[in-house]
Amino acid sequence: MSKIKIIPFGGVRENGKNMYAVEVDGQIFILDCGLKYPENELMGIDVVIPDWSYLQDHADQIKGVFLTHGHADAIGALPYFLADFKVPVYGSQLTIALAKLAVKENKQVKKFNDFHVVDETKTIKFGNVTIGFFTTTHIIPDTLGIDVQTPEGSIVYTGDFKFDQTAVKGYQTNLARLAEVGTEGVLALLSDSAGAGITGASTRERDIRAYIKDTFENTKGRIVVASVASNIMRIQQIVDAALATDRKIVLSGEDLEQIIETAEGLNLLQIPDDTLISFEEALDLDDDQVVILVTGRMGEPTKSLQQIANGDDPDIQLTSTDLVFVTTTPSYAIETMVQKTKDMLYRAGAEVKFIADDLNPSGQASQNDEQLMLNFMKPKFFIPIQGEYRLLDRHAELAEEVGIPAENIFITAKGDVLSYEDGKFHLGDRVEVGNTMIDGTGVGDIGNIVLRDRRVLSEDGIFVVVATIDRKKKKIVARPQITSRGFVFVKTNRELMNQAADLVEKVVQEDLDQKEFDWGHLKQNVRDKLNRFLFNQTKRHPVILPVIMEINQHPKRKNHTKATKEATKEATKAPVAKKPAKKHHNSRGGRGRGKKRPASEAK
Repeated sequence: MSKIKIIPFGGVRENGKNMYAVEVDGQIFILDCGLKYPENELMGIDVVIPDWSYLQDHADQIKGVFLTHGHADAIGALPYFLADFKVPVYGSQLTIALAKLAVKENKQVKKFNDFHVVDETKTIKFGNVTIGFFTTTHIIPDTLGIDVQTPEGSIVYTGDFKFDQTAVKGYQTNLARLAEVGTEGVLALLSDSAGAGITGASTRERDIRAYIKDTFENTKGRIVVASVASNIMRIQQIVDAALATDRKIVLSGEDLEQIIETAEGLNLLQIPDDTLISFEEALDLDDDQVVILVTGRMGEPTKSLQQIANGDDPDIQLTSTDLVFVTTTPSYAIETMVQKTKDMLYRAGAEVKFIADDLNPSGQASQNDEQLMLNFMKPKFFIPIQGEYRLLDRHAELAEEVGIPAENIFITAKGDVLSYEDGKFHLGDRVEVGNTMIDGTGVGDIGNIVLRDRRVLSEDGIFVVVATIDRKKKKIVARPQITSRGFVFVKTNRELMNQAADLVEKVVQEDLDQKEFDWGHLKQNVRDKLNRFLFNQTKRHPVILPVIMEINQHPKRKNHTKATKEATKEATKAPVAKKPAKKHHNSRGGRGRGKKRPASEAK
């Protein structure tokens, strides 16, 4: 019997950051390698990627990374993963093209080129394991599900999917292939739970297309459309609506142009040559002839919309005749930010329209879709993935409704190890899996302590105290200086500052009077005493930074440099008496050099 393990490194009890490892007889297969946008409390963090430190000791067992589609939640962490593990990457044509774009922007792996294009007709053998694929419907073309065929049965990973009978070519689900995979025998199913809260069916894409076109036709002014850059289906719908209403499109977004160029090159996006124009060209057109397509960093448009609403965008200034049309459904992780953005847009004076207020344009499976997938696969064991705990739990209930026993359903957490032994899966030992946070160019250098300090700084501010001491004389040279930012207004709290300085002076002097002096103990003592005092006075806990400087008021004379020695020697050299020179006439016809000048000639 084969030894099988399934380990989620992300994507469970959270939104995004999908990454799952399937180990079969010592071979490890990585399914997706995504990132997630930070929740509101992760201050200053750009994105979060999985923590794969466990895999460092098993690097030689990794056979490859298998990608389902080209969204950031599936490929966003790939450049960072490849920096640690040089393994092959497999995916559909568009997915690999977008993965190459992501890798190209990372200096460490920009030369990596071990990419392999696959489709549902291809299989890849790794000893006793065969990897197969099947097409699914999502809001980006060339989306695949993954079938890991083992001697004990298939382990199927659906990736993001939904069922839409009106889907156009490139987005269609191959129902016959799904039935074939289910008939061959599915040992375990890892299925998308992001839409488990959707009770009705998701809006069909043909209806969304008609809704976007209707909005364009009934808008008299300029339209600023916000979309996720990698939502190729939505971008095509926007292009079609613009063409139908004789409008030109201006692109605004860091990722947008590259993604559109890539999709066009693969004939997955059709845009006539004269449709796209620059901001300068748009100035020569009437407002009802212009559409501005907006995305943001990594394709998420929310922050770009905030910048526009605040008037900080150099190219887009909103007016009362503009329509801001948001055609994306943001993840739950940034719901608060989305509501704030909506308020900012209204304050800017423009008309605002969110497609999610009227339709359900989800790219994820509804409850009916999820149960249909379960019936296609008929798995022995079921692991709901890709969603917060409440969605995983609801998906588990849906699985029970179609006949899967509760004891065969596992709601996992990051780092759980599902081991297959004696014909059953069971939860084994956990592996340590956390979050790796990306802040600027820093990867993993931001931890819980830094985040805690950032949170405290945002809530209670910072309190810096500087004291200068003479350790030999055991005294404070100057009264402690205090600086505060974000804590209290200094000018109206002079008494508090003076009392704090007195306290610091007392604490420092007490430490100096001790027989044994310790810098760490001194700083911690100042921090503790000051923290208690400030909390008693203000009920706040600012970040306290004690800075203790040492001065030696009587330093030993240091050796001068060679140059200084020479200069000193020359300056202090005593004049040497010279022998009287012989009388001779100089060029001025005057006195000899040794002759004393008469007093009458002295100057």
